[in-house]
Formats: sequence, structure tokens, C-alpha cells
Amino acid sequence: MSTLMVQGTTSDAGKSTLVTALCRWLKRQGVAVVPFKPQNMALNSAVTADGGEIGRAQAVQAQAAGLAPHSDMNPVLLKPNSDIGAQVIIHGRALTSMDALAYHDYKKVAMNAVLESHRRLTAAYPVVMVEGAGSPAEINLRAGDIANMGFAEAVDCPVILIADIDKGGVFAHLIGTLDLLSPSEQARVKGFVINRFRGDIALLQSGLDWLEQRTGKPVLGVLPYLMDFHLEAEDAIDTRQTVKAAETLKVVVPVLPRISNHTDFDPLRLHPQVELCFVGPGQAIPPADLIILPGSKSVRADLAFLREQGWDTAIDKHLRYGGKLLGICGGLQMLGQLIDDPHGQEGPAGSSSGLGLLAFATVLEAHKQLRNVRGRLCLENAEVSGYEIHAGVSTGEGLNAAVRLDDGRADGGVSADGQILGTYLHGLFESSPACAALLRWAGLREVQAVDYHALRERDIERLADMVEAHLDTDRLRQLCGL
Repeated sequence: MSTLMVQGTTSDAGKSTLVTALCRWLKRQGVAVVPFKPQNMALNSAVTADGGEIGRAQAVQAQAAGLAPHSDMNPVLLKPNSDIGAQVIIHGRALTSMDALAYHDYKKVAMNAVLESHRRLTAAYPVVMVEGAGSPAEINLRAGDIANMGFAEAVDCPVILIADIDKGGVFAHLIGTLDLLSPSEQARVKGFVINRFRGDIALLQSGLDWLEQRTGKPVLGVLPYLMDFHLEAEDAIDTRQTVKAAETLKVVVPVLPRISNHTDFDPLRLHPQVELCFVGPGQAIPPADLIILPGSKSVRADLAFLREQGWDTAIDKHLRYGGKLLGICGGLQMLGQLIDDPHGQEGPAGSSSGLGLLAFATVLEAHKQLRNVRGRLCLENAEVSGYEIHAGVSTGEGLNAAVRLDDGRADGGVSADGQILGTYLHGLFESSPACAALLRWAGLREVQAVDYHALRERDIERLADMVEAHLDTDRLRQLCGL
């Protein structure tokens, strides 16, 4: 059994991308590989086959490995609900919320969960492909580390260090990171990968030679910058747009401080007939065909922020002019009359008035509802699939079944005039029939069919091709114990 870990010199260096690439590359060779991230901090999550919750990056890596997502793939998930605190999810289940200092003391307990999951995975798969978090050289976070070298030392695994040349200073990133590690951790680094290079590789060669001479460690390869490439973001919002058609639907998403699962909007961002606009603090909501209120990790606080920005007034004006409004999960809860958090699940206990656009109220309960679901939209009876991640329980006459779920439940609601629709389902735009029906509802006359799952699969294959073409696959096989 073998474990190989990918660590990065910075956040967004390419760790998730490289682990995804290596998982598909190994799967092509018939190797049973499983992705693993000891600790993740992200508000984008996925529901697992065992009814838990993990980071979306690990769910995509599971797809690359040909596996269903499982809570052991990401045993510790931290979901920030304030600037200094986060909800702590262990083995897929939310346990409590902690501030950063309290979690620092909790790391010993969290490490036991990490090692327990790792043991189970090594017993079931010959190769475990591990993704680190941030950088291993964060001096203030090294004590009790469970996400990077602390884990690598505990399980005695080799490490690949990846850096993003597109950020600039790639050799300083690599040398500086290596120098800040302990001697045993430095010995654990078995090679470097440089990510997102564009240009003539001959111009880089002298630097690669210097790096190998300086460190005595090999450069395992240089990965090119991929154009028109999409992989679901672990945390940061991806605002890149594809080339758009002449007739487009204008969609606006207000960016809330604790926006969650914004990967919901990737299918729209990539759709050739949708002009997607994320509106941030201090920005006015522009004229649009559709406004979407996204999911939120702190619904009451985010609703207060929405009002501070004057976006509630802009939404009222949008509706008066005939625009459509969609609320997803926390956005659905905002559409109602009341949001009650009696136990302080997402912040200080208390209640907030909703936007009052649909007749229902929501109570936040102690236990989350985590489900992968299928059903049919009220629009065109279109097939839809998605997932639920919410603590809120909503009740009221305004919940008149925006979606009829296959398990017999009714989800969400639609206003009497058909302008407003709300649902708890994340991922509903990934279903081509549901996406097309929603775009027609929002005003797009002729909708081009887009297979989002095929797009994601295409880019995972491109990553595996890149491993074959640009990395030292013989050394990689050795590091994987093959």
C-alpha cells in the first residue's frame, strides 16, 4: 500500500488539479486509487454516498478515480461562518463551531479522525493520493499541523511540491518553502512540479537546472497553462466567462460574505447563452433577466448584509419590471417571512425577518439534512438531480413544490405570478433538462443544450493527458509504489 502527497507553495498553486490529474492517470492504468485530503477549509461541499459532507474538490477527484465520494476522502472539513470561526465537520458530520484558537487545541482530536480515515483507505486501495492545504511553510500553523507535513510525517509518505509560475517568483516560492521546513520534512520532498507555464520551455531550462543543482531534488515536470479549462473551485469564485452567443440571458448573483456552494453557477458561467455577473460589496445590481440568491453558511448575517447593500430594494425593483428571482438553499430561506435560529447554529441565537416574497418560515435545527436527490421541476416537468445541505426546516403555504422529489417529498415553492422560485437543491443547473427549463422560464427563447458533466469529464481527461505528456511518469510510478 502506498501514499503519495501533493503539497503547494501557496494556496491555488495547483494541488487540487494535480491530484485530480494523477487520479485519472492511475485509473487509466487500471490502478485502484483513492483521493484524500486530511483537512479542508471551504464553503463548497458535496454530499457523499455514505450520507456525509466533504469538500467539492475531493468529490471531483473521486470522479477522476472512478469512485463515489465518501466521507473518508476528507475527514476534517472546516466551513467558515465568521472571520474567526468555523463549523467543524468530522467524518462528514457537523459536530460544533469553534473559533480559530479553540480549533488549534482541538487538532489532536482531529488528527485521530484523519489517521482513522487514512487507515481505512489504505486497507481498501493500493494507492492513496493526498492533497495538502495552503502551504506547509505557514510558520504560525505548523504546531500540531494535520493538513501538510504533520500528516506526511505521521504516515511516513513522500511529498511532491507544486508551485504556480503564473503568479511569478516560482523559484523563490520553491526554495523559500523548502528552506522553512525541518530537515526530515525537506528529505520527504521527492521532487517539484511547476504549474501553468506558457511560452518556450527552453527559456525555463536554465532555471530548472539551477533548482535541481541547488536542492539535489528532481523537477518532475512543467505543466502548461491550459486554455478553456474548468475544474470546480475549492473556495474562490471563478468569474471567467466562455465566448457568448449574440442572444444572451443576463444573470446576476449577489456575492454574500458567507456564500456557499457557488459552484452551483459554473454551468451558467460556461453556458454560451448566459452572461453571468457576480455583484460584490458596494456594487449596484445591474439590470438583469434573472437574479439568483445563492446558498449561505450564515443566512441571517448574509441577509442583513444584503439589506445593508440596498440589494433588497434592487430586487423589489427587478420584480416590478418583470424580472425573475431564484433562491437556492439559504437564498430560498431569505425569500420567506422569517428565519429563526433558536440554538445559534449559524451565529448568535435569534430571528430575522425574511424578504417576505413567499409565505413560509424557516427554523434552523441542530442536525443537517444531507441528501443526493432526483426529481422533476414544476417547470416543464423537467428532470432534475442535485443535493441538499441545510440545517433549515421550512414550512408554510408558500411551499407549493417547485420540485417533486422521487422520494415523495415536495421541495421549495413558486410565487402565484410565476416570477419567484425557490429550492433547497444545489447543483440543479448541472441537469441539462432542468437548466434549459429554468433558462426558458427566465426569458431565453431558444436554449442550447450543454452537457456540464461531459465538460467536466473532458477536462479531467485533459489533465491525465498532461501528466502523460509533461511529467516524469516513471518516477511518479515509483513514488506511488508501483
